[in-house]
Amino acid sequence: MPATITVRVQARARREELAGLRGGAFVVRVTAPALEGRANRAVCKLLAARLGVAPSHVSIVRGERHRDKVVRIEGIDQAAAEAALST
Repeated sequence: MPATITVRVQARARREELAGLRGGAFVVRVTAPALEGRANRAVCKLLAARLGVAPSHVSIVRGERHRDKVVRIEGIDQAAAEAALST
């Protein structure tokens, strides 16, 4: 079963990073602007690299045009995803 996590995105940040957990959502900072889906692609790429899955296995299922998003990750279970992102 795929993992589903909630993220809060900060676009146009100084660097790309996972900035911890705030209000039940993982804070993801990306340098890409929130134009034409660039920030969404950067979020998927960053999460895929952090979780060790292919970028094609990471997709945004809700909130494509909002800061708060629900992301689905194929190939990893919920507990493993949360543990990898919490460190």
